[in-house]
This record gives sequence, structure tokens and C-alpha cells, in this order.
Amino acid sequence: MVNSRSATSIARRLWRAPAKVNLTLHILGRRDDGWHDLHSIVAFAGCGDLLSFAPAPRLSFSADGPGAGEIGPPYDNLVLRAARSLQALAPIRVGRFHLRKALPVAAGLGGGSSDAAAALRALAHENGLALDDPRLRQAALACGADVLVCLDPRARIMTGIGDQLGPKLKIPALHAVLANPGVAVATPKVFAHLGLAKAERTGASPSPALPIAGKPSEIVEALRMGRNDMENAARALAPVVGEVLDALAKAGAPLVRMSGSGATCFGLFEDRASSLAAARALARMRPDWWVKATVLR
Repeated sequence: MVNSRSATSIARRLWRAPAKVNLTLHILGRRDDGWHDLHSIVAFAGCGDLLSFAPAPRLSFSADGPGAGEIGPPYDNLVLRAARSLQALAPIRVGRFHLRKALPVAAGLGGGSSDAAAALRALAHENGLALDDPRLRQAALACGADVLVCLDPRARIMTGIGDQLGPKLKIPALHAVLANPGVAVATPKVFAHLGLAKAERTGASPSPALPIAGKPSEIVEALRMGRNDMENAARALAPVVGEVLDALAKAGAPLVRMSGSGATCFGLFEDRASSLAAARALARMRPDWWVKATVLR
């Protein structure tokens, strides 16, 4: 006979919420409704948050981990907002969520969006919903434009306000180092600093095309033709972003760039050994920064 504690352990399932990294982020303009049109190649890291779910009569949420103190009040967390959004659209069974918050908050890594997407995947699994169920998409979009791409976290092109997704991209594993200086950068402030009026277009081109089944070095060369159009605005608001980019470049990364609206930056390296060595050196040099060697896919 299984005791109640063991039964709860068996029923609880873990869901990964990987960091989202913008390999490119081109701002094409600002729409009449105030939202910005973008064209971005996104990939997902091997590191991230971890969300557990166990069926229960009532919906609840708790959190721990290094970033738990920065996520705001539990009742307004994106995990609960995602669950409630789906609950309003479908007669679903709910339960207890517990988040192990490992990613820095307001860091340009889509952490909250990925957490919300993990919650939707958990509820879809519990309730027999397919990931392409339109109610799941609707619930994702109700929680933020980035949540949709995180539902099926694989490299792809994201356009519109982030709500239009291209097919999955076949890219090799890219060895990377992520670095965040511990400074939160608010996305709305970065967009405001761009200074685009409603209906204004930037004339920017889309992100570069990536070679099909290209080698890591070929992917890096293609990505050199892209950029992050939010980088200068983020650096103006948080000059330390420039320090992070410089540190990654000095660590030997052939390509460095900011992710999202910052302040996290990434460097792409030739192989795992190089990325690990760079991460160790950077962590020793700046122990106050969050530094992680990982793989992007």
C-alpha cells in the first residue's frame, strides 16, 4: 500500500521552463495600437526554471530558488494567470504548482513567459489537450506575446508582436555563455527609449536567413548579419550591459549580443570546452554576476 506522501510524490510531475534567447531582434516599426513589430530568431537554453505540478482540488502556487524573491506576489504570478486563462476557456482539472526560480528576473530571457508556458503544458497533459489546441494558444496570448513561442520551446523565427511563429529551425547545438549583471531592465522602458511614434516604420530588414542544416560556425557567420535593435536603448538605461558584452568578447566569444530587452547578454563559442572555460573565468572575475554555460537549440 502506498502512503499519502508517496502518492503525492508519484503524482507530481516536473516541467522545464527553459530560458528564451533572442539570437536576433530586429524592430520593424510601431503599430497603430502602440505595440512594436519585430522579427526575431529565438532559441532555447539548456538552463531555466523548473515547475512542478500535482493535481489538487484547488489552484495554488508557491516558489523558491535564487530568483523567487523577485517574482512579485504569488497571486499575480504568470503561472497562475496562465492557469486561470485556460480555466476560463476549458473545463480543466487544476492543482498545485511549485516553481524553482533559477533564472534572473526582468533579464531578457523570457523567464516568466516560459514559466507560464510550462504551466499550460502541465495542464494540457493533465487534461488531455493537444499543444495545438486553439484554447491553449488563446490562453498563452492572454498572458503575453512571448508565452506562445515558449509552449514548444525550439528554435524558430518569431514575428508580429511575438505572436506569429515560423516553423522550427534545424540548427545544431550552439555552445553559449549567458551573463546577467544583476540589474533588472524593464521592457516597456526600453521600448519607450526607442522613441518610435505610432505607425512609424524603421525600415529595418528581417533577420538573416540561417543555412539549412548549417554547422555551428556557419550559423554564427549568418547571425553576424543580424543584431538586437534594443541593445543601444538598454545600454543607455543600464550602461553595465556594455560591460557584459565587452567581458564576453574578451572571454573569446566569436559573437556576443544582448538577449531581448536585456540585461542578459550571450556569447557563442566554438565548443563546449571553450564555453565552460569562459564561464568559469567570467564567474571568477565577476562573482556578483549570474553566469551560465549552456547549449542553445
